[in-house]
Amino acid sequence: MRLLFGLLAFILFASPGVAQNYNLQQGDVLSVEVLEDPSLNRNVMVLPDGSITFPFVGTLNAEGRSIRQVESSLKSALAPNFASAPTVFVSVASLAQAAAGQTGPTITIYVVGQVNNPGPVQVTSGVNFLQALASTGGFNQFAATKRVQLRRTDPSTGQEAVFLFNLKKVGDGAAISGNTTMRDGDIIFVPERRLFE
Repeated sequence: MRLLFGLLAFILFASPGVAQNYNLQQGDVLSVEVLEDPSLNRNVMVLPDGSITFPFVGTLNAEGRSIRQVESSLKSALAPNFASAPTVFVSVASLAQAAAGQTGPTITIYVVGQVNNPGPVQVTSGVNFLQALASTGGFNQFAATKRVQLRRTDPSTGQEAVFLFNLKKVGDGAAISGNTTMRDGDIIFVPERRLFE
């Protein structure tokens, strides 16, 4: 019985310590729960610019910070919307490095426009659009993140198809429709923001 209790205590107390020391990175997905308002519960992704977005908070820097730091920032930012400080729990739903750690054949995609590291990028075959975007080094200050494009040419017809993604909505917890698996030769284009965009 003592052994069982000891093992349970180790699982409950040792695991969070490991999680607390982890610094978040682009592509990680966080699960956020607000005890006082379950309608706010959602998964949010650390976007290529290192931020997350959350209702009533807006944009919040997450990359390089611990889970507890993000949790504390969310709690402080949400506090004005509640009679007393809300109870906020943040955990990692999935790690970006799980996708990056895959081994196997690679493909070449191209990233152009308002990103920090434009050019060809080698990614593991099987990664999806958001995972590939997370490997671009993030957006620069002029990026129109509401109008990110995936351009794909059909090899049999030579015709190009353009898919539009609103990453601001994704950051707010919305599902991304068409989070497609990347193909060799795909182009991710991040246009420049318009004047009042």
